Formats: sequence, structure tokens, C-alpha cells
Amino acid sequence: MPVNQTDSRPEKKSIARLAGTAAMMLVLTGCQSVNKMETGSTPVVQKKAVHQPAARAKKTKVPTVKRVVDKRPQDLWERIRRGLALELDNNHPWVMTELRWYAKNQGYFNRVADRSAPYLYFIIKEAEERGMPLELALMPVVESAYDPFAYSHAGASGLWQFMPATGADYGLEQNWWYDGRRDVVAATRAALDYMARLHKSFGDWELALAAFNSGPGRVQRAIDKNRKKGKPTTFWHLGLPRETTAYVPKLIALGKIVRNPEKYGISLKPVPNKPYFARVKTGGQLDMAKAAELSGVPLNELYRLNPGLNRWSTPPEGPNHLLVPLAKAEPFRKKLAKLPTEDRLRWKRYTVKSGDSLSTIARRYDTRSQLIREVNKMNGDMIRIGQSLLIPVPANGKENYTLTASQRRKAQQNSSVSGRYKVSYTVKSGDSFWTISRQFKVGINELARWNNMAPRDTLRVGQKLAVWSKGSGNSDSIIRKVNYTVRSGDSLSRIADRFNVQVQQIENWNSFESKYIHPGQLLTLYVDVTRAYD
Repeated sequence: MPVNQTDSRPEKKSIARLAGTAAMMLVLTGCQSVNKMETGSTPVVQKKAVHQPAARAKKTKVPTVKRVVDKRPQDLWERIRRGLALELDNNHPWVMTELRWYAKNQGYFNRVADRSAPYLYFIIKEAEERGMPLELALMPVVESAYDPFAYSHAGASGLWQFMPATGADYGLEQNWWYDGRRDVVAATRAALDYMARLHKSFGDWELALAAFNSGPGRVQRAIDKNRKKGKPTTFWHLGLPRETTAYVPKLIALGKIVRNPEKYGISLKPVPNKPYFARVKTGGQLDMAKAAELSGVPLNELYRLNPGLNRWSTPPEGPNHLLVPLAKAEPFRKKLAKLPTEDRLRWKRYTVKSGDSLSTIARRYDTRSQLIREVNKMNGDMIRIGQSLLIPVPANGKENYTLTASQRRKAQQNSSVSGRYKVSYTVKSGDSFWTISRQFKVGINELARWNNMAPRDTLRVGQKLAVWSKGSGNSDSIIRKVNYTVRSGDSLSRIADRFNVQVQQIENWNSFESKYIHPGQLLTLYVDVTRAYD
């Protein structure tokens, strides 16, 4: 890291002192001025922290290079370029391997530039305020390719790919309504706070990056192991997981390309150096479709700016704010101020029927039992037949909120898998990803991926899963969906025999309200038409 140096040679003669003084004056008059980097004034969110670690500074200052700025850069890539501070002349084979891949994938950089455009200004500003190397603004490229909805097979989520426990440690709330790991503002601040803490602990940015990826405990154990053996303890000499040994080289390779994209045949699409979004207080729960209408921002864009929202409205308990494009913020505030309270959400009057429970009603309307209780001033979950309940519901029909957690999952479940047919499986008591994967002879990771989940995620009874099952094993098999109407005298075993399937498969393909079937009931079957018979 460059540091300022001064001339300390002793003075010997008066003429030498005079010459030295004159030279110093020339240097001072010709020297460029050092200005503080412009950091913008984008409004940001204050979140209620949970599981906050002790003695953690909100914005920890860390030592880094001083940046000399001639004038305000127009492009954010140039702004990053001026703040690069890692050892980018490193030509280790691991770095060169990643560099070769990046140099061949212009399309990847185009996608990253498009995805990062709404978030990059804010992330750079936050890193600058902490005095951090601006390579850290490239971490979401490695973590998620700047996809705010990225979700890994291990359960990491968001731009920064926080695991649930680490996110909770850094105040990122995670509940049915909201996941702070995907909140752009909250997660960025948490990630940079975490990096500052890791840098303070290890005294080295490369080790801090490795610890961000695989955990500080694992990195420290690798350091201790090398130290005992008398081996070097730099990142490049540690025995770390394969993903981690690629993580740091990827970031250095990205830094090389941002520093000199032409050298590697890459063109970086310009991203304007100006704030993209502002925060608007909602003053309470607000339907996202109503927010889109009032702000003039398309619903999907609103979700991409607020990817922490899981449902069709902002959470009843907060955070009570939305990020919107800067130009839309003030008109949105004014319209919100005039919005009657009763128009914030759409309400449905529901009459309780036989067999209903508060949880089944809440699930039917994509809401929570607690909210129904609060709205209807109920003390418990007890309901009675004929009781009238007021229920908040999506204004536009929940299928139109395409970037909510449930709709993203449904889209993933409906993504066809070549050579397989889809089975809709209803989770039963005692089920796990392992038991279901064994039953259908599929992999645990692929089963989780088909449902936009991680193998460690909890399944709930009654939850619908998509299972893309293989055919009968016959290369000539042709699987077709069959809607079968139950006839008088039918049983599941008779139907299974008729279509050459198993009773267990019919049960998995259908949801039964009772253990008996009845004439006129419609069943869904997936039949190999080359083997079925009537």
C-alpha cells in the first residue's frame, strides 16, 4: 500500500539550505491538492438490530491508501479504479486461472453492469466512508453476480450471500415478511462492518476476504496449523476449501480487469456516478401494488430495489420504508401523505366455514395468523363457524407479485427439467429433504434447487414441493399428465393397476382431504403412455 515519504537528508551548507528551500517551494506550488472523495447524500435506512455483537462500531475506520482526485469521475468504474488498494500485480497461478475465465466472458460483465447499476453507487459510498479498498465493491460480483435474489444451496442469500446465523449476528432480521440479508442497504452495511472486523482481526485484506467466505474460525485454524509447521501464514500458503482458494483470486482478477479492462479485451458498460435511489418512509404497512401505483415505479423494479420483502406488502412491524428511484421519491412522499389509511391495503370479509382454522385461512390468503388476530382484535386462535373475519389480501392477486418469495419459488418449481416429469408433492409429518429424495431417487441438492430452497431449510407439513422425477427407465417412455375422474367402484389400487403406476405415486401427485376417494373426484396422474392400459 503506497504511503507518503519525506526527504530526511541533513543540511550541510547554507547555500544547500537555500536551494532546498527553493526546491520545496516549487514542489508545494506544483503539488496536486488532496480532496475528500464525494460520498453523496443518498437517504438510508435505520434498522432495529437483533443479536448485535458486543462492541461493534457501526462504521469502523480501517487503514488504506489516500486517494488523490483530480475531478469527480463520471463513471462508477472509474471511481472504483481510483480507490483500488489491494496487491493487483499478483500473478499467482490461481489468479491467472480466474483472469483467463473473466477475459473470455464479456457477456458476464454486461450482465453484472446492468444488475449492479441500482446498487453500486451506494456500496462504493459506504466503502469509502470506512476508508476501505474499493475492490470490496466487487465482492457482490463474486458472491452473487449482483443478483439481489441469489440463494445458494447452503442457504446463503442476497447480494452479499449472508448465511442465516451470520446475518442475525449483524442485525439482519429474517422472518416470514422480510429477509434483511437481501435488503440492499442493511446487508451492505452489515457486510462492510463484518469486513472491517475481519481486517482488524487478521491485519490483512486477503485473509479477511478468505474469512468472509469460509468463516474466521476456519482461516485461523489454517494459520495456526501452518505456524506450528514453520510454514508461511499468508493466504496463498494456507490449506483452505476449494471455494475459498478461488474466492480471493477472483476478486484480484476482477480488480485487474477494472484497473485496465482494455488490456484484457473487456469493455465495462458505464454506470453513472450518481445516486440511484432514495428512502421514503411508508408510515406503516403498504400493499406493494399500491406503492407501485403511487410512485409510478413498475412493481418488479420496486421489488428489485427492495428485495428484502418476501410478500405482497411491506411488513406490519417494519421496516416501514421503501427505496425508490431518486426522481420518484418526492412525488411518492406527497401522494403517500394524502393516502387514506383504509386504502393502504385491500380487505376481504371472510366467513368461517366448517374445517377452517386460523392458520389455514392465513395460508389461503398469503398472510399470517398474527396479522388476522391483530386486525380482528382477537386474543387467541379460536374461531367459530359463521364468524366474520377481516383479512388483508393482495390488491392485484398474489400471482401478479412475481418477485415475492412464494412466486419466485413457484417460478423455479415450474422450470422444466429435461428428460423428467413434474410431480407435485405435499410434505407430510416426518418428511425431510433426505426422505423425499430417497423416495423419488433424486439428489437432495437438486430437490432443494427445484424448490428455490437449501437442503438445510425447514419443511412444513402441507407445503408443496416440485419433484422432477425420472421416467420408468425405458428410453422410449413418453410421460403425459392425465386428469382422471374417479368412477363408482374405483380404489387407489385399482386406478394404479389400470395406469401401471403405484398407489404411493398417486398419493404424492394429489392432495387428499380424507383417506377415501369418491366418484366424480378429479385425480392427476403422470402416465407412461407407452405402458399404460385401460
